Amino acid sequence: MEHALIKQLDFVRSQTLKAMQGITEEEADRIPEGFRNNLRWQFGHIYVVLERHAFQYIGLPLHLPEGYKEQFEYNTSPLTRPESVRVPALPEIEGLMKEQVGRIREALGGRMQEEVPEPYRTSSGALLKTPEDFLSLDLYHEGMHFGVIKLYKALLSL
Repeated sequence: MEHALIKQLDFVRSQTLKAMQGITEEEADRIPEGFRNNLRWQFGHIYVVLERHAFQYIGLPLHLPEGYKEQFEYNTSPLTRPESVRVPALPEIEGLMKEQVGRIREALGGRMQEEVPEPYRTSSGALLKTPEDFLSLDLYHEGMHFGVIKLYKALLSL
């Protein structure tokens, strides 16, 4: 039987991918006034954080194309992205996002309550010890960024 968190990740990701539909490359790079990130960053950031949380802490290899960590990790911004870093097209990010939950399902399906070698404490103080802990947080994280995506689309009149 599939773990409930994997089913929820599937649903949340499907909603994020729907929100991505119809956004042009130019629109993806517009930063709403008063903000420091754009839609492309939101999608890339969601991918990078889930990738790190799902695979890194349990000791599995990450699938992070070159430049993703430098431009989409926590506390990065398109405003400070090194010029040498290649900006991925939306279809590339979308493809990665589409296959990510399947890789998580395959790698972690039977390991959800396995303790990670080094637990992680978030900036807000939550202690994450198992893939289940990480993925629970990631549902919140992706939902929070989904709300920002909707806000950005409204502010940019998309």
